[in-house]
Parts: sequence; structure tokens; C-alpha cells
Amino acid sequence: MHLAYPAVLSALLFCTGLYGVLARRNAILVLMSVELMLNAVNLNLVAFDVWLSKTAQDTLHSGQALTLFTIAIAAAEVGIGLAIVLAVYRNRGTSDIDKLRDTAETGDGSDDGHDASESAASTTAEKAEATA
Repeated sequence: MHLAYPAVLSALLFCTGLYGVLARRNAILVLMSVELMLNAVNLNLVAFDVWLSKTAQDTLHSGQALTLFTIAIAAAEVGIGLAIVLAVYRNRGTSDIDKLRDTAETGDGSDDGHDASESAASTTAEKAEATA
């Protein structure tokens, strides 16, 4: 098999993942798109490892070893990312990235005559009561 086939497939997967990261609003779909991009990188690593092992005398399979490390990092990223998304969903009630950005910007810029530290302390106390 030629090297062009997995390279083109990898490029298509990476572009699909990049589109998903840039166009999606849901945080879980963004995480899935990042995983798609990492899988495209894994496909490239394995394809170039096989291609280079045909030309070299010794077969170290370094591309496959790097793929295993990438899979381990991707699993950790998914675990931490989903935990963060679930925590944000419990606190804010949505996982829409645009709405989260809007609430973060409007929450800090309002000045109703209160001191900023007093409003921050009351917000923290309200969140502590809501989670308890």
C-alpha cells in the first residue's frame, strides 16, 4: 500500500476534527473533535512507521510506541475534560461554550454600587449553598 492513502485519510480526519473544534458550540462535541484530531495524528505515526521500517534495516517501531503514548494522553484528557464539563454543567446548567463565555463576561463587568469583593463573596456563598 502506498503512503499516500493513509496520509490523505489522516488529513481528512484532521480537517474534520479541526472543523468540529472551530464550529461546534457544545463542549462535549469539541472534546470529541479533539479526539478525532489525535486519531489522525496516530494514523500518521503508524503509517510513517511502517513506511520507514520497510526502508530501514532495524525495526524499532517508534511510531507505534508514540501512538501508545498518544492514546494514553488522550484517555487522560477525556477523563479530565469530561469531569470539567460535568462540573460546569452542574453549576451553570449548560455546556454551550458561547453561553458560558457570555455569562463570564457579564458577571464581572457589572457595577451596581457594591464593592467587588462583597459581590464575589456573596456569589461564592450562593454557589456553596447550591452545591451543598
